[in-house]
Amino acid sequence: MDGVTVLTNPSVSVRVTSTAGAFESLRRFNRGITIAEFKCKLELVVGIQASCMDLQLFSSTDTFLQKLDDNEALMGSYPVDDNCRIHVIDKSGTQSGGFEDLSAVEKFELPDDVYDKRSESVRSFLKKNKVGRFNEEKAAQKEELQAQRDAEEKLLAEALAPGLRCEVQVMGQPTRRGTVMYVGNTEFKPGYWVGVKYDEPLGKHDGSVNGKRYFECQPKYGAFVKPQFVTVGDFPEEDYGLNDEM
Repeated sequence: MDGVTVLTNPSVSVRVTSTAGAFESLRRFNRGITIAEFKCKLELVVGIQASCMDLQLFSSTDTFLQKLDDNEALMGSYPVDDNCRIHVIDKSGTQSGGFEDLSAVEKFELPDDVYDKRSESVRSFLKKNKVGRFNEEKAAQKEELQAQRDAEEKLLAEALAPGLRCEVQVMGQPTRRGTVMYVGNTEFKPGYWVGVKYDEPLGKHDGSVNGKRYFECQPKYGAFVKPQFVTVGDFPEEDYGLNDEM
């Protein structure tokens, strides 16, 4: 009868966990190294000194098998198979997770005037290259353009008055007819706004926004739009057939 030869893979893939962190690492090791050599390799994985390690072996289904407590024994002499888990316990007394919770770490904050004097900071780079809020010329142009838009919006708003019939034409939306109910500033957004009561329930509210009432109308009949979208004129109320009986 011919002899039978059993071949064993010279290396094994194991999952490594530790008391030093909550993460799991999959690594491959040679079965021919001693447990002492194995601990030295684990230093680079878990950050615990080899002399402070206790090793526990778990199966692939995380059932505890035994301790790896003989530093002179070969790793292959233990039942370490692929996908087993080796848990490293830090015997030094270092608090687990001490470097994961940053809420207890005292943060260093540099005073603003000191940071301004640094030549190699992000703020210094932005200043030198006139980027963002440090571009005074661009900021001034932006303010001037906004002032011009505000002035134009004010002129358009002054041409409107409550009680006038109007059409509202907002890009991408159908034309709607209604009555101007409010013209002026609001608390919900800056600039000038026109409150309109539509002839049909195509609005968003009843004339009040965020608890502030600007005019009265039925629910879903009220809306606020910018003056540039409002045209006043002789726009009689259209019959949309909402009250027709079948």
